[in-house]
Amino acid sequence: MHFDLTDLRLFVVTAEEGNLTRAAARQHLSLAAASARIKALEAQAGLPLLYREARGMRLSPPGEAFLHHARGVLRQTEQLRLDLQEYGGGLRGHVRVFANTTAVTDFLPEILPGFLLDNPRVNIDLQEKPNTEIARGVLDGRADIGIVSAQVDTLGLRAIHFSTDRLVLVTSRQHRFAGRQRIAFSETLDEDAVAMQQGSTLQTFLMQVTEKLGKPLKLRIQLSSFDAMCRMIGAGVGIGIVPESAARRNQDSMQLALIELLEPWSVRERYILVREHEALPAYAQSLIDAICAHYKNPQALE
Repeated sequence: MHFDLTDLRLFVVTAEEGNLTRAAARQHLSLAAASARIKALEAQAGLPLLYREARGMRLSPPGEAFLHHARGVLRQTEQLRLDLQEYGGGLRGHVRVFANTTAVTDFLPEILPGFLLDNPRVNIDLQEKPNTEIARGVLDGRADIGIVSAQVDTLGLRAIHFSTDRLVLVTSRQHRFAGRQRIAFSETLDEDAVAMQQGSTLQTFLMQVTEKLGKPLKLRIQLSSFDAMCRMIGAGVGIGIVPESAARRNQDSMQLALIELLEPWSVRERYILVREHEALPAYAQSLIDAICAHYKNPQALE
């Protein structure tokens, strides 16, 4: 099957509009030309991709699948165009990274400045995503590298273990929990909570945990970084669940107490996800090496 990019764009717009006349206008085509292109696509597919109805068009089941792949092809084409533009401007490489909240806000800010200084002709597009979307983004080519923690379906991707962290309860040193060595998460739910912003990977996970427990967090304030959380916790605003690495970084300056959580989910293994059978460009592999070197003891997960 041979597809023209114009045909794919027309099909996507037609699916979005549910109307061929409006889709043709958006693509600057005559209605007759647009209709002929859609019919040619269906002839190549050997299946009806759109149902013609009195009020417009809707996707058939094969059309739903075709739309998914058409969008993927167009997304890859646009990324190719952008990458080539950057090469034309003297750039040597562009790495797209999907990562969870901890990676974006906590440890990558420590690693990336040195990497970018050592690689002045490489750009990084870093986006925060939920763990499940990270794996899907690497698999379908929207990201070159994914960074996840905790248990996640890797969708057959190669997973490179690079560190272990744990979530801890953080309080001010004046809080009644401050003298505890260990605590169950359920014991903390009657306290005012300082948390990450809505939609962050960690906050989404904790909401899933509290939903199972049948008792929500008593949210006092939600913030966009772990350092900001630690500042609020140290000031006595509330307590919070924070990665141990971030908590220890702020422990002395913000007078924090760290309490181990009893739950097994508090231990979080961190992995870099890449496509299994696709060779990464040298500059993308260099970024992986820089992350692993930061933690000194990388292991490949078979």
